[in-house]
Amino acid sequence: MAKKEIVKYRSSGNFNIGVVIFFIIIIYVLFNIFSYFTKSHIAEYQVQQGTIASNNIYQGIIVRDETVEYAEQSGYINYYVKNASKVSVNDVVYSIDTDGDISKAIKNAGKESNAISKESLATISMELDAFTKAYNSNQFSQCYTFYNNLNTELAQDVNTYALSNLSEVVNQAENNHTFYQMKSIDDGIIVYEVDGFEDYTIEDIINSDLNYNNYKANHLFENEKVKASDPVYKRINSEEWNIVVPISKKLAKELNGQSSVKIRFCKDDFTTNASSSVMKQEDNYFLNISLKKAMIRYANDRFIDIELVMNEKTGLKIPQSAITTKEFFTIPKEFFTTGGDSSAQGLMIKHTVDGVNTVKLVNPTLYYETEDHYYVDSEDVSEGDLVLMPNSQTTYQIGTDKDSLIGVYNINKGYAVFKQINIIYENEEYAIVETKTAYGISLYDHIALDASEVKENQLTSK
Repeated sequence: MAKKEIVKYRSSGNFNIGVVIFFIIIIYVLFNIFSYFTKSHIAEYQVQQGTIASNNIYQGIIVRDETVEYAEQSGYINYYVKNASKVSVNDVVYSIDTDGDISKAIKNAGKESNAISKESLATISMELDAFTKAYNSNQFSQCYTFYNNLNTELAQDVNTYALSNLSEVVNQAENNHTFYQMKSIDDGIIVYEVDGFEDYTIEDIINSDLNYNNYKANHLFENEKVKASDPVYKRINSEEWNIVVPISKKLAKELNGQSSVKIRFCKDDFTTNASSSVMKQEDNYFLNISLKKAMIRYANDRFIDIELVMNEKTGLKIPQSAITTKEFFTIPKEFFTTGGDSSAQGLMIKHTVDGVNTVKLVNPTLYYETEDHYYVDSEDVSEGDLVLMPNSQTTYQIGTDKDSLIGVYNINKGYAVFKQINIIYENEEYAIVETKTAYGISLYDHIALDASEVKENQLTSK
């Protein structure tokens, strides 16, 4: 049998297009990563409508129409109306138990699991949430105030529940003259503390030397027993109230003649307009603020911090870090003309080359204008260039007059462009600028957040 000869053939290399594409993608990704980390990134800010005001914070004292009610009998006291809430005539506010039996029964009934309604629990939960969000560590005393108010609210819910379940015992005690349910003789707002200022008038305030550090309020709800003629609560009789604020002579002069002011309560950021008048006592000045609403919000307060919102300005609000200055050539308007295929303002630049005069029409970018001048930069013209006046041989040398403009860098188009702004008001953090200026910025424009890190025409990355 003949042997078969096996011949090996050299195989040609296979061209795998998938591998090539994979390597191209890898190179592209690596290039973009490198570009990202080596390229300067400009932080941007979107222009928004905003307001800045010249604000002054003062502490004032509240003056109201208040009546203190006193106990008619001695005994154990229980309250049934929530603190700083409204009552009508003949609403039961508190009760006096002379021998303590009903008061003890009310306390025991309050230990039942359903002593507090679901509605009350929901309200308390909302109050806790609101307090947590508005808490300011610089005003830690608010914790004690909130704690006392919460305790009062819980106790009143429990007491009301207990009293409704002890009707037979209560009727018997009332017949025996050992239990008295005391009703409000007028409508108003009930507050369970007294401080000695209940009878003060505005004139009393401005003629006295007040010091908040010496202020002390007597929290009546903490009392388990009272004696006849002890204060048991006070009733605020009117929605009209006043805040008297000590002010400087300078502010008094500024406010004199104004019949109203805008105020913000620092406690809860509530803002409102109120009638006002300036009063003087010897060398001291006071601002009397008269209000007819929102009194119940501050029924527990005697001294209160308010902010006088003055010189309020509204416009485009931008951060101070975005503001910069740029120097420009100022060229008289009579040297500008239009021509060629463009209606834009242009300059006829005169050049002399080898003794031959030539004129070239240049359309520079206009950044601002006054009544007599246009502002241009050095991108299209140079210092020393001669500009020929239309229909005349009169020339003007660029660079003769210069001026600086305040502005920001607009980055809407992917590169930095200077835009002039007119500041109408500013503080340390922000400035309010005019809207709809001819060469300025507009609402929702994107500008460089930090102008010190940007150069003219610099490309931006987002």
